[in-house]
Amino acid sequence: MSQAVEQSEEPGASVARNAAVLSAASIVSRVLGMVREIIIPHYFGATGMVSAFRLSEFVVRTLYDLLVGGMLSAALVPVLSDYWRPERRAEFAHVASIILTAVALIAAAAVLGIEIFAEQIIFLIGGNLEAEYQSVAVDLMRLTAPAVWVFTSSGVLAGILFARERFTLVALGDALYNLGVILIVPLFHDQWGVASLAVGILVGSLIQIGFRLPELRGLGIRPNFDFRHPILRKVWHLYLPILVSVLVGMVQGGIDRRLASGTGAASLAYMGTATTLYQFPHGLVAVAISMAALPSLSRFAARQNWSGYRHTLGAALRVVMVLVVPATIGLWVLAEPAVRLLAEHGKFTAVDTLWTYQVLRYYLVGLIFASVDWPLNFSFYARGDSKTPAIVGIISVFVYLAVALSLLDTLSLLGLALANGVMHAAHATMMAFLLYRWGGRLHQGVLRTSLLTLMAGLIMGVFVYVSAEVLLQVLGTAGLVPRVLVLLIPGMLGAIVYYLILRVLRVPEIGMFEGRFRRMIKR
Repeated sequence: MSQAVEQSEEPGASVARNAAVLSAASIVSRVLGMVREIIIPHYFGATGMVSAFRLSEFVVRTLYDLLVGGMLSAALVPVLSDYWRPERRAEFAHVASIILTAVALIAAAAVLGIEIFAEQIIFLIGGNLEAEYQSVAVDLMRLTAPAVWVFTSSGVLAGILFARERFTLVALGDALYNLGVILIVPLFHDQWGVASLAVGILVGSLIQIGFRLPELRGLGIRPNFDFRHPILRKVWHLYLPILVSVLVGMVQGGIDRRLASGTGAASLAYMGTATTLYQFPHGLVAVAISMAALPSLSRFAARQNWSGYRHTLGAALRVVMVLVVPATIGLWVLAEPAVRLLAEHGKFTAVDTLWTYQVLRYYLVGLIFASVDWPLNFSFYARGDSKTPAIVGIISVFVYLAVALSLLDTLSLLGLALANGVMHAAHATMMAFLLYRWGGRLHQGVLRTSLLTLMAGLIMGVFVYVSAEVLLQVLGTAGLVPRVLVLLIPGMLGAIVYYLILRVLRVPEIGMFEGRFRRMIKR
């Protein structure tokens, strides 16, 4: 009886509520991310200086992924969720303190390594850039290095709070992180130049961790050097395969940037702006839903409640498809007006818009696959299987390299973007196959929903394309209002068409969204 109640409540109420919190915060985060990406090209254009900043930022993000990013979903949340069960809750603060202390010490060593070996790191991943920009990248990376420690410690705190299903302040910290660049650059770009971007990263990291600390009050989290505790071996056992995968991913990312830096001084700047638009629907949908589902999936797996586990995973996959398919198709059709509105002002030219929106379209080839891949990966993490996603990740990196190197001469930067999409497609396909081999079909209507959303999305895309072309002929592209309308009106029309088609087809998720919207209005 308890399992039946758990199944009916956790996948529906708890996951949906937590996903709503994370999605709402993700909207704020992505909007602020857009503002940040408006500020960067406005003040600095698409130049070698911005490419230098992108290199330094890539190192900070990669080290975060290496130290705690992969650990968060593969080890921290599943392990700590188990300790948050009532029968083990007394040990929670002790083990959480041990993990936080150990990771913070490792992060401090990483910061020291960046400061010492900054020149060698930048040469390794950006050696094709001109010497002037490499020197700038070295200075920026040394300036932002302390953010690695802040982000890493903040990531462990996020894992502690996710295990307790406390999502609100964690999500707000992630959402407001971009305020660092948004506040610092307009105020200090004249005095500090591109270094104001690095200072903005530091300020943003402090904002993020500041929103997580209040939730820890009363938990008893404090420095703990009991490094012989078995919890560290358990976390290490789960994280080791992910660590290998992340290291391979670092190599892939480094090669990607090294190859891109050889296609032009502005290429990394184009990739950065395109990635911001690409990650908007990905973070809003796939990341939020997967992180919200992970604690429930972990508890169902720990109790071997495979019915609840399948129900939660199937629901997550269906919602991802319903939301990410129209976002992908709509963004592909509206790529040019989206980039023009976001970036074409100040020092960012029409030529920069041309290159950026083409890169974005090639990236979008893999967006649906990348979004579905997140809940698939998390379903393995919840069962304590971090090896399978890691092995698949390594294989997919070789897929990327094969495609990238074969297309570099013909498609240049665009070939690298396409290779990225093919890599995500290969990873998601392999994960889906392995999930089927493990447990058979989900029997949750995932295939039916996927086919219906693809059909509705394609029809929607036609309406969006025609309406955008008409508006472009009537309004043109000069001025803020025409640019907003060319993006907003086709987007709203497409959303209405897509909703009506799915409602006629009686896709269950539409009824769920309507119900949540009505409850929100009542509140």
